[in-house]
Amino acid sequence: MTKEKQSQRSHSSGTLMDHAVLFQIPQQRSIVSSVLRSGIILLPLFLSLTALFIAPYHTSAHASDDQRAASPQEHVILIHGMARSASCMQSMAEALQKAGYHTTILDYPSRKKTIHALSEQHLSPAVKACQTKGATKIHFVTHSLGGILVRDYLHHHKLAELGKVVMLAPPNQGSEVVDTIGHWKAFALVNGPAGKQLGTADNSPPNALGGVTYPVGIIAGDRSINPINSWMIPGSDDGKVSIKHTKLEGMRDHIVIHCTHPMIMKRSDAIDLSLRFLRHGSFAKAKDTP
Repeated sequence: MTKEKQSQRSHSSGTLMDHAVLFQIPQQRSIVSSVLRSGIILLPLFLSLTALFIAPYHTSAHASDDQRAASPQEHVILIHGMARSASCMQSMAEALQKAGYHTTILDYPSRKKTIHALSEQHLSPAVKACQTKGATKIHFVTHSLGGILVRDYLHHHKLAELGKVVMLAPPNQGSEVVDTIGHWKAFALVNGPAGKQLGTADNSPPNALGGVTYPVGIIAGDRSINPINSWMIPGSDDGKVSIKHTKLEGMRDHIVIHCTHPMIMKRSDAIDLSLRFLRHGSFAKAKDTP
């Protein structure tokens, strides 16, 4: 079943990799082909369970509305989502570097541990590495689960150098997909312990973390290529998370773009918006100055 989407605006081993490192893009088509040949699972069910979507990468040219370079020693830690790899954050990292930011892409085993274990064992060392390098500001740009890791880290740690946080398609209030099929063995095999924690119950980790008191900008998508998942999600969604559940108490800004969950971090408009928020703390275009 498909639903009409309406754009709206409202308020892995734990390896740290520099953005310049060449990453190997997962061979998703080979994975899908293998599953189809095996005859074990039907394509719709596979698409519903897996966090890896087969969709063309959107890599149109990036052009910022504000060419002001970042201040010296501003670092940005980029964090991918569930069942993804560091390579998916490469385009974003390159744009941030051109704008003057020091970048670190966190590659972590998203399907192997709980949210808190991932935060403490993988994100925490990344933050300490930036501090060791003399960072005066540490920002975060995250996709999906990555946003929950940042919330968990900042819930348990005080960060004097904290700058701004941009979250792309975060399940800040969980996802009804996890409510519906999170107990399936196949779901656990694909998404692991952290995936099972992303439900919408009041005591689920995303909701138990509460609101935020630091500057957060959230970019949500309203286009889905997964009708089965969208059938489970009330309201507009990106195939994984509803627009409503991306929102967070205390967030500074929120915007919706016409994009799917798995490709949002590669979109030129999402990159522009992320840079704008890091510079100004808002997704609105900066006013011209005389």
